Amino acid sequence: MLPIMDDTFYMKLAIDLAERVIGQTSINPAVGCVIVKDGRVVGLGAHLKRGEGHAEVHALRMAQAEAAGSTAYVTLEPCSHYGKTPPCSLRLIEAGVKRVVIACTDPNPVVAGNGVRILEEHGIEVKQGVLQEEAFHLIEMFAKYMTTKLPYVTQKTAQTLDGRIATHTGHSQWITNELARECVHTMRHRHQAIMVGIGTIEADNPSLTTRLSVPALHPVRIIVDSKLRISLEAKVIQDKIAPTWILTTSQASKAKISELEKRGVSVIVVNDGPLVDMREALKEIGKREIGSILLEGGGTLNGAMLQSGLIDSIVLMIAPKIVGHKEAPGSFMFDGPEKMSDALELEQVRVESIGDNVIISGVPLYPSQEKGGL
Repeated sequence: MLPIMDDTFYMKLAIDLAERVIGQTSINPAVGCVIVKDGRVVGLGAHLKRGEGHAEVHALRMAQAEAAGSTAYVTLEPCSHYGKTPPCSLRLIEAGVKRVVIACTDPNPVVAGNGVRILEEHGIEVKQGVLQEEAFHLIEMFAKYMTTKLPYVTQKTAQTLDGRIATHTGHSQWITNELARECVHTMRHRHQAIMVGIGTIEADNPSLTTRLSVPALHPVRIIVDSKLRISLEAKVIQDKIAPTWILTTSQASKAKISELEKRGVSVIVVNDGPLVDMREALKEIGKREIGSILLEGGGTLNGAMLQSGLIDSIVLMIAPKIVGHKEAPGSFMFDGPEKMSDALELEQVRVESIGDNVIISGVPLYPSQEKGGL
């Protein structure tokens, strides 16, 4: 059956445009815009880079004079303030756009409905909420950062059927299949930073870069290392492929900090110790304009983050393998509840298969929260 040509039809195209640029706009949201006049698409645009033209600007440039009397479909409320670029709401007004269809209201308190108000005050018809849920998923990381100044944390783990992330000897390559691993590299492209603990660095000496069949962006590499045990020969120190930040405590050696900084590493002393306070760490990371983190830690770091309520979404990649042994590390190591009824649950759960692997994703429901909602 052919899709019906209505507001949803064109908003889907705008969402698809935004979907393709997730990860390349820094802390800014991925936004798509489609301009339609007299039954023809006359302009397409997506926000491509922070500090440059927003989606509406690119679409209006393509539409040129045909923007007059048109309908603009935008996945996020047009901005109303002067930031790194002029307000998009004014650009739409100046171009003579007759109608604007919006999926999501902007969570940025500086905008938050002002874009809609300005458009309506200039006689432009505004329709809101078209494919709102689908469009919100494009900006959920941005929404978290704009409302809390804390990065959105996606925790990703590859595990066996019995919940192990390595054998009892520490061997972990590879648990999941090649397609699942490609998905992980796409996730890295879509997050501003990747975080692991020092145990992962010592066990695997990973590069923590993005490796796909096409060029992709490398996230900032963040290492949690309370005592600054990291070797100066580690790949993340030596390769210079992507920035490396290390979170540590005041117990770290001043001489070691100096050696690392000489090699271009940013060392962030979070607290006195003995362990890095992860809540304070996320505040420091947020101050440095990192709005999203892919957490690929071991069981200890994963457990600490989960127990502290600092993980926003979980992605479990499960391979049809069983390794057994009581010493084999698990995905989440923390002091859990005594009763199964008190176990932490996920909501908004999705289950997908990729070859012979299964991906289960969802949002952790912490004890202080109620079920339901985005």
